Amino acid sequence: MGISFFWILLSVMFLGMPVAFALLFAPGLSLFLEGKEMFYLLLTQRLYNGIDSFPLMAIPFFMLAGEVMNRSGITLSLVQVSQAFIGHLRGGLAQINILSSMLFAGLSGSAVADCSALGKMLIPAMEKNGYSRRFAAAVTAASSVIGPIIPPSGIMILYAFVMNVSVGGLFAAGLVPGFLVGVSLMAMTWFLARRRGYKVASEKASWSERGTAVKQAFWPLLTPVILLGGILSGVFTPTEAAAVAAAYALVVSLLSKTMTVSNLPSLFYATAKSSAVILFLVGSAVAFSSVISLSGAPQKVAAIMVSLTENPLLLLLIINLLLLFVGMFLDAGPAILILGPILGPIVTQFGIDPLHFAIVMCVNLTIGLTTPPMGLVLFVASSVSGERVETISREMLPYLAVHIMVILLITYIPALTMTLPRLLGFAS
Repeated sequence: MGISFFWILLSVMFLGMPVAFALLFAPGLSLFLEGKEMFYLLLTQRLYNGIDSFPLMAIPFFMLAGEVMNRSGITLSLVQVSQAFIGHLRGGLAQINILSSMLFAGLSGSAVADCSALGKMLIPAMEKNGYSRRFAAAVTAASSVIGPIIPPSGIMILYAFVMNVSVGGLFAAGLVPGFLVGVSLMAMTWFLARRRGYKVASEKASWSERGTAVKQAFWPLLTPVILLGGILSGVFTPTEAAAVAAAYALVVSLLSKTMTVSNLPSLFYATAKSSAVILFLVGSAVAFSSVISLSGAPQKVAAIMVSLTENPLLLLLIINLLLLFVGMFLDAGPAILILGPILGPIVTQFGIDPLHFAIVMCVNLTIGLTTPPMGLVLFVASSVSGERVETISREMLPYLAVHIMVILLITYIPALTMTLPRLLGFAS
């Protein structure tokens, strides 16, 4: 079987066909043109089987938890905690923006939700505090990518499902890279704030004031502790953890009266609609990957890679460049579902740990959400701030350099990502 479906896929996506439909249309048309309609049954079976999965149930539950957190005003309490601890630093509001993203990441796991929720609150506040609107939008966009890196993470669940990698191991591997991105962004912000003369956000808070802020946000801050503690200790599976997170978020929001029972129908409807889109995309990608396997495309790509280099370090550089390029045009989820089955077997041939490569790929494609021309987070930041995407992209260049530095660090220093999973028994 040839690989004509790749060109068909690229063509119909370029013409504007939604990714999920393109993933079914391309192999379907290719099979028809090659007279292999007998494989249509396989395509439809794999579409259904791709959705009929217990681990994938984690996605709608995590989305529900994130939706509850967004609507219940929990974001404000996280911002207040951030302000109490780092508001006195140079460029304080920008620093608060980044730390809030790190805290919010442990609740939602979504870059888009992070950018939207924090952007609506902090971009106007930063502008009133003397920051340019384009800088405020750039900081918000740059820090929002921490959302899918620090667990829980929807794209890590997708990768784990498609490539049969431990979700708990991926979550453990994402902690250090996530904090590394956050701390590096804060260091760059301090440098830019000092150079441009940006103000501090507030006077240094006393430990009493910090304690009050933490107390007010105690129950939301407990969410990632329950999630990660339960998963990493083996008390419950990631899917069960997602259900616990959703239930916990609902109970906290209802008891604190930041939400009412009347809000629940619209909440469940929004979550169901978003989940249906993602699950249909997953099913389409699984069907597409079955055709990839039949075509022998992974072996052909592997042969090309081997012809280019037999050095695993150079191979990782080539793959990183490919992922950065793909991330400019394709969202992280579809990119993982399409490229994971192709690139995953290649790196294992070179002796690269599957878990190490998984986190490199997830981080790389997540950062692609902030790269033009199609970075989804850029469009969210543009919508929230009113600034043009091109303007935000130019202002983001120093932060993009930080992102690339982190990618290179986790690529070539495996201990940064693998130490914690090894200590917890997820890797040898």
